[in-house]
Amino acid sequence: MPFGCVTLGDKKDYNQPSEVTDRYDLGQVIKTEEFCEIFRAKEKSTGKLYTCKKFLKRDGRKVRKAAKNEIIILKMVKHPNILQLVDVYVTRKEYFLFLELATGREVFDWILDQGYYSERDTSNVVRQVLEAVAYLHSLKIVHRNLKLENLVYYNRLKNSKIVISDFHLAKLENGLIKEPCGTPEYLAPEVVGRQRYGRPVDCWAIGVIMYILLSGNPPFYEEMDEDDYENHDKNLFRKILAGDYEFDPPYWDDISQAAKDLVARLMEVDQDQRITAEEAISHEWISGNAASDKNIKDGVCAQIEKNFARAKWKKAVRVTTMMKRLRAPEHTDAAKANPPAAATADGAAPTETTSSSHAKPEADGKVPAATEAATATTATAPLAAAASPEGTASTAPIATAETPATTAAPAAAPAAAPATCNGEQNTAPSATPESWNEETG
Repeated sequence: MPFGCVTLGDKKDYNQPSEVTDRYDLGQVIKTEEFCEIFRAKEKSTGKLYTCKKFLKRDGRKVRKAAKNEIIILKMVKHPNILQLVDVYVTRKEYFLFLELATGREVFDWILDQGYYSERDTSNVVRQVLEAVAYLHSLKIVHRNLKLENLVYYNRLKNSKIVISDFHLAKLENGLIKEPCGTPEYLAPEVVGRQRYGRPVDCWAIGVIMYILLSGNPPFYEEMDEDDYENHDKNLFRKILAGDYEFDPPYWDDISQAAKDLVARLMEVDQDQRITAEEAISHEWISGNAASDKNIKDGVCAQIEKNFARAKWKKAVRVTTMMKRLRAPEHTDAAKANPPAAATADGAAPTETTSSSHAKPEADGKVPAATEAATATTATAPLAAAASPEGTASTAPIATAETPATTAAPAAAPAAAPATCNGEQNTAPSATPESWNEETG
């Protein structure tokens, strides 16, 4: 199917809104994400269903950049384990992206529904993710947002493939990348440490995914008091920097040594020594017969329900904005002119805004669609406090995301924009609470 609009940014080549509605029937909004609304669309001529993502240009420069970035990246890729871009329309007011429709479930839900679940099942999931990521890396594309929420089954058939979605944070690796972004629990040490990074961050994230799928626990977990996200993230980042995770009994007692070896190699703290996606595909646990066929469902599901389903860790809505500390050095002078009224325990300025809310599960255990998207948070000031290996806090500003008014969640569960980074640095305070330029959706 040809793309509706080929030339991005060409003011003489805008599509008319009627071109979209003449070709597609757009249903009601089924999900609200950080920068866009998601519809189910039906092509009138064939009756075929697609996913439509609509970005409103009026919602800000970063929304426009996120849309353009996702279009550019998705036009470059074609792989069976990546949701394909089908059509694009750019009007004067909107970007419309039409993608393949994945009708299957998230991996979490699939595991909970299985009667039998073993290492081999996990190996099959991880292999597909590795193959897609190896393909992306061959094109020098870094996804930067790999997490369980972005892995879904393409359909509900027994042998359905896994597909990766959400590419608005993906970036071409033209030299090492420096702006930090991503979901805190999946961040690689080099991102937390404010170092330059590249494709190895995706392999670290796959290691985190594999750890969770085999044990039902996140590798880095920090108990926290209600709303104490600053200290939570700070302690979390310290653990990530040190690679402070363990194969705790009894959760790992029945897991093979080969599985533990691959997790350790994917979650190698030194990015230069970390296994690549291509190398991981050749590991005996992926390509050989080292994955155990023992049923581990009961233990894994119990921990998933404890750590994820109950607390909605995978879909938590939490925003941590600490922009006064992160905007240094741009706002150093302003900070001196207007010193904060109080300091935190570690001597740092208090956060500008800290809010959190956990979406209340509905009767079927699902999170309301309006809040489901906002699962990423910002790795903010705790990065500076916990990250620097030399013991000095980095003062480099972090890119921030504007929060479009159209993506606000219901008052009962205020959803903040997921953290994201599109290679920009925000030099002026936003009128609304900010989080990173990407992640947890």
